[in-house]
Amino acid sequence: MSRIILITGASRGIGAATARLAAQHGYSVVINYHRQRETAEALAKEIAANGGQAIALPADVADEAQVRDLFAEIDERLGRLDVLVNNAGMLEQQMRLEQMSLERWQRVFATNVYGSFLCNREAIARMSTRQGGRGGAIVNVSSIAARLGAPGEYIDYAAAKGAVDSMTVGLAKELAEDGIRVNAVRPGVIDTEIHASGGEPQRVARVAASIPLRRGGRAEEVAEAIVWLAGEQASYTTGSLLDVSGGR
Repeated sequence: MSRIILITGASRGIGAATARLAAQHGYSVVINYHRQRETAEALAKEIAANGGQAIALPADVADEAQVRDLFAEIDERLGRLDVLVNNAGMLEQQMRLEQMSLERWQRVFATNVYGSFLCNREAIARMSTRQGGRGGAIVNVSSIAARLGAPGEYIDYAAAKGAVDSMTVGLAKELAEDGIRVNAVRPGVIDTEIHASGGEPQRVARVAASIPLRRGGRAEEVAEAIVWLAGEQASYTTGSLLDVSGGR
């Protein structure tokens, strides 16, 4: 029986790359999406055409009721979850902190922090050996911004990812005896669509010279780290924050 992996925000970018790689490793993949239905369903069909198993399911991870419904549908259609990848994330236009509104911070934290919390809570109820589960793994997708601070651009996003890092470390210790490993990947400047959301589609090219490896990363390179942390090869790894950032 194949293991089941849920990847939130998986219709594009790092999430989509992780879905493809996880399917190649034999996982049954749940591609969660919020608005990108056609893209998510096309990805599921692509994976199936290549011999894998995948379904696309909608949910806004910042909405508690939708998260509960998402996990209930996974229970009904696939069975118990083995791996959760909290990949869903968002950022807003680049600006200094004094220009930011409280509503912006609330939106950024809702998806990046509250969404991870809600999905983690549902996953624990299903994975925990204390609650009759068979154990599992959680991989939170953080950002190198949590360490660098993103000054002049996304301090709110950096702060949200800092919260994800803290949650990762604490939860790993809390769940060690429940058979659940918890780790985070912290991507650096990766060539995905997220930079356009911040108002600078060419950001990767602009900052490449400041990266020790002198280039932006690819979504597939981050996916390799995520799938490794999710698998048995990382069986003695928990509470780790793995930087995939080209040396930044």
